[in-house]
Amino acid sequence: MSNVSELHATNPAGEYLAFTLGQEEYGIDIQKVAEIRSYETPTRIANAPDFVKGVVNLRGIIVPIVDMRIKFNLGTPSYDQFTVVIILNIGHRVVGMVVDRVSDVTTLLPEQVKPAPEIGAAMKSDHIVGLGTLEERMLILIDIDKLMSSADMGLVETTALAA
Repeated sequence: MSNVSELHATNPAGEYLAFTLGQEEYGIDIQKVAEIRSYETPTRIANAPDFVKGVVNLRGIIVPIVDMRIKFNLGTPSYDQFTVVIILNIGHRVVGMVVDRVSDVTTLLPEQVKPAPEIGAAMKSDHIVGLGTLEERMLILIDIDKLMSSADMGLVETTALAA
């Protein structure tokens, strides 16, 4: 199966930050994470898409804040003491991502990463790079660069990623 070797070539095993959105657990490459902050209400921006909650001033840098629960259509988000913002460095941009909670940093070995299933055209899943399996847990592994630079997000220019 060339899919598995292709997956390992493009997304080798490594360390992932595990976080929860609704009932599902996701993972992103820990090297993309700059910091984890508690949620604070961002300043709204007119005409921004629903999933862009607004912006915050992070030590002089204006950072767009994306609520992944809205982006992935996971119902109405609620904000509590566990809600956090993961600050990401993607290309030459800093972006904040709101998630329900962060659980841990997990190391995945090559045999623990399975290819993402083909879901069909109804659901865009090109940002899902695989599934990480850990005993009873399953992490949906996201290529956060690809997700944040996708045309519908429009937060990070693809040229910035290539640089």
